[in-house]
Amino acid sequence: MQDLHTLIETSVSQLGYELVDLEISNRGKLLRVFIDKLNPADNKDSVNIDDCSLVSNQLGNLLAVENDIDYDRLEVSSPGMDRVLKKEADFIRFTGERAQIKLRVGIKDESANATETTLPRKTFLGFIKGVQDGQVLIEFDGVVYKMALSNIDKARLNPVF
Repeated sequence: MQDLHTLIETSVSQLGYELVDLEISNRGKLLRVFIDKLNPADNKDSVNIDDCSLVSNQLGNLLAVENDIDYDRLEVSSPGMDRVLKKEADFIRFTGERAQIKLRVGIKDESANATETTLPRKTFLGFIKGVQDGQVLIEFDGVVYKMALSNIDKARLNPVF
């Protein structure tokens, strides 16, 4: 999987895009690739159908040459408005945006409703305040929490409409 991830990430970045996520499903027969622009003008500068077509054609040719990669269908798309956040650069880029974060190991709940017996919190829905010393800062219920990037199990943007 790591070799496939590296192969696709290298190819996508050479075209000027960022590999946001890679999913393999249907017993390995479906490759789903999510891309974003490598250097977007702003957060509204998103991937369009022409971008997806270009990357799909490139990856289709690349994977045809790599004989050891067995798949039936390749899908290339934008990460969507609720894109996943995985890398430190993602959290930096989307500072000020609302995100939902699920932690592997809960951290102490410091909100106004917390008591001494409140269990550690694992899920947060708040605004990204930035990254500091490898920790993501997120404001939740008026409190800014620091969470290690390595402790984040899943994170997605949660846009406000």
